[in-house]
Amino acid sequence: MPTVFSLIIEGRIPGTFVWRDDRCVAFMSINPMAPGHTLVVPIAEVDHWVDGDPELIAHLFEVTRIIGVAQKAAFGCERVGVILAGYEVPHTHVHVIPTNDMRELSFANAAATVDRDDLEAAAEAIRAQLRRSGHEHVV
Repeated sequence: MPTVFSLIIEGRIPGTFVWRDDRCVAFMSINPMAPGHTLVVPIAEVDHWVDGDPELIAHLFEVTRIIGVAQKAAFGCERVGVILAGYEVPHTHVHVIPTNDMRELSFANAAATVDRDDLEAAAEAIRAQLRRSGHEHVV
């Protein structure tokens, strides 16, 4: 049975994407800890990141870095935090979160709901920074 992330990647469930290449995607979290909270997810269903092909995992982290640079520019945050928890969905994913304080990196801060317009505005801010940096995989 496909994971919820596979359904999003395939377009069977809506997702707000900012990046897509042949190995991974990045889309906005529907339970963001902060505006701009993005998930970087491999297209292949890899349950635990330590089980992933080393080249795929390296690629995920490079895309995570690229998204983080765009978030820092888009949101003017002090730092961009990264979390690999792996408990909520059995499909490797990297949480990339704009932050100004360590306390913001807590799932207790995750919004229960998010306004679609706010989600799209945050995504467009990231996309704009990615385009300014010349990235070709902006969705």
